[in-house]
Amino acid sequence: MTEQIIPFRIKVPQAQLDDLKERLSNARLPAPLPGDGWDTGVPTKWLHELVDYWRTSYDWRAAEAELNSFPQFTTVIDGQKIHFLHVRSAGENALPLLLTHGWPGSVAEFVKVIEPLSRRFHLVIPSLPGFGFSGPTNDSGWSTNRIARAWAELMTRLGYERFGVQGGDIGAIVSPEVARVAPDRVIGVHLNGPPAYPLGDNEGLTEVEQDRLKRFEAFQREEMGYIHIQSTRPQTLAYGLVDSPVGQLAWIMDKFREWTHPRQTPPDEILDRDWLLTNVMIYWLTGTAGSAAYVGYAQTGAWGAKVEVSKVPTAALVFAHDISIRRYVERAHTITRWTDVDKGGHFAAMEEPGILVQDVLEFFSDKA
Repeated sequence: MTEQIIPFRIKVPQAQLDDLKERLSNARLPAPLPGDGWDTGVPTKWLHELVDYWRTSYDWRAAEAELNSFPQFTTVIDGQKIHFLHVRSAGENALPLLLTHGWPGSVAEFVKVIEPLSRRFHLVIPSLPGFGFSGPTNDSGWSTNRIARAWAELMTRLGYERFGVQGGDIGAIVSPEVARVAPDRVIGVHLNGPPAYPLGDNEGLTEVEQDRLKRFEAFQREEMGYIHIQSTRPQTLAYGLVDSPVGQLAWIMDKFREWTHPRQTPPDEILDRDWLLTNVMIYWLTGTAGSAAYVGYAQTGAWGAKVEVSKVPTAALVFAHDISIRRYVERAHTITRWTDVDKGGHFAAMEEPGILVQDVLEFFSDKA
């Protein structure tokens, strides 16, 4: 097995972009349902406008150039191609920091935080197996534990013996798992919106925590459909998403609307339209809707299953959208820093990059 690290640049053939434009021009959207509101899914009127912008105004080449401004590489770990950004700091005593994205995100989540974080850290930002330029997957079994072991191997190949980890969404599950598989190497775990599964013991919750519990219960009732589909029939879903750019766009935009803050505001009024489309483009151009769903959610354990408590010092940054409750999070982590923020949503690095950067810097300030 080769451990070679190969320089990588994104270079999408023009034919792919021409094909995308033709598909968008010929797209067939469904008739609006009564009210054409978000409760039944992405509104037809809203999506039609975004599709038109995608077709006529969005510039992939500009996005491609921005992504290529960061050094990128690929390597094969455990039989799987892994794509990653590796941005070394100019700082003499910089700490290596491993950043892990989630679904429906990508390495593009971190573009706003790379420059400020790289003043203090050597940054390693991999695409999860099956996602984007790390896809598709070659075999089954890519649990969060296996991903964590791959990440530890990646850091070894890069010559980083001791390092910190950070992540949200799937990254908030993978990052502490890296600390469990390499506890002597990970010096700190920073999580935004760490998952918390209420399992009784709900007495004495604060008003804020009671609100989070209610929103968790609402999520279980109203939003679990995508998880059930992706974790049971990812390939069936993939036929529609890989063949239809509008289908891929709608599938991802549904979550960006639900998980950005405030929820009532359309996602393109919170996040830049071009960035939203760049993130979708990474899925579309690589045809990885199915493998991202498969790796992201076809895990071996049940949701909320008990895991070994990570002994590595862990920070939790909880934004307004998040539903993290400290007593539940502490069942799996050694929390040494907990920060509640009254704004911001699930996509911290894009929605509130300044707050995220500052919290990361403060947490790791005494851990070099």
